[in-house]
Amino acid sequence: MGLIYADIELVNGSDLVLAKKKHIGEDEIRRMDVKALVDTGAMHLTINETIKDFLGLEVEERRKGRLADGTVLDVELTGPIKVYFKNRTALVRAMVLPGDEEVLLGAIALEDLDVLIDPVRQELLVNPASPDIAMSTLKGFRG
Repeated sequence: MGLIYADIELVNGSDLVLAKKKHIGEDEIRRMDVKALVDTGAMHLTINETIKDFLGLEVEERRKGRLADGTVLDVELTGPIKVYFKNRTALVRAMVLPGDEEVLLGAIALEDLDVLIDPVRQELLVNPASPDIAMSTLKGFRG
């Protein structure tokens, strides 16, 4: 299977809240269209410093992150970021890699978006079992 990329929009989640409360205008919401590598081996959305700065995201904490080659980095965890893909949205935090590293769309966002990977067509798809609205699995006891 080759590499799969998806066109997504990243939006500063705090700006969305401020706009909803009329503290800023809709035109002041910081957003960016990016091409992200769909990476089921990554847990978090991963962005770079350029994107973090452009979106004006605050650092929430620092964490250790392990790269595919085994290298461990001390990285920033930032957010909230709203991810838009087709008719889906996910509100997530992101790990920030230094420089201009490519965006990785990790498992947390993929699950929340309710999307599937088509390895034959090499693309990210809206789940055909729930085409109109994202479906989440809820486990609970109904007695």
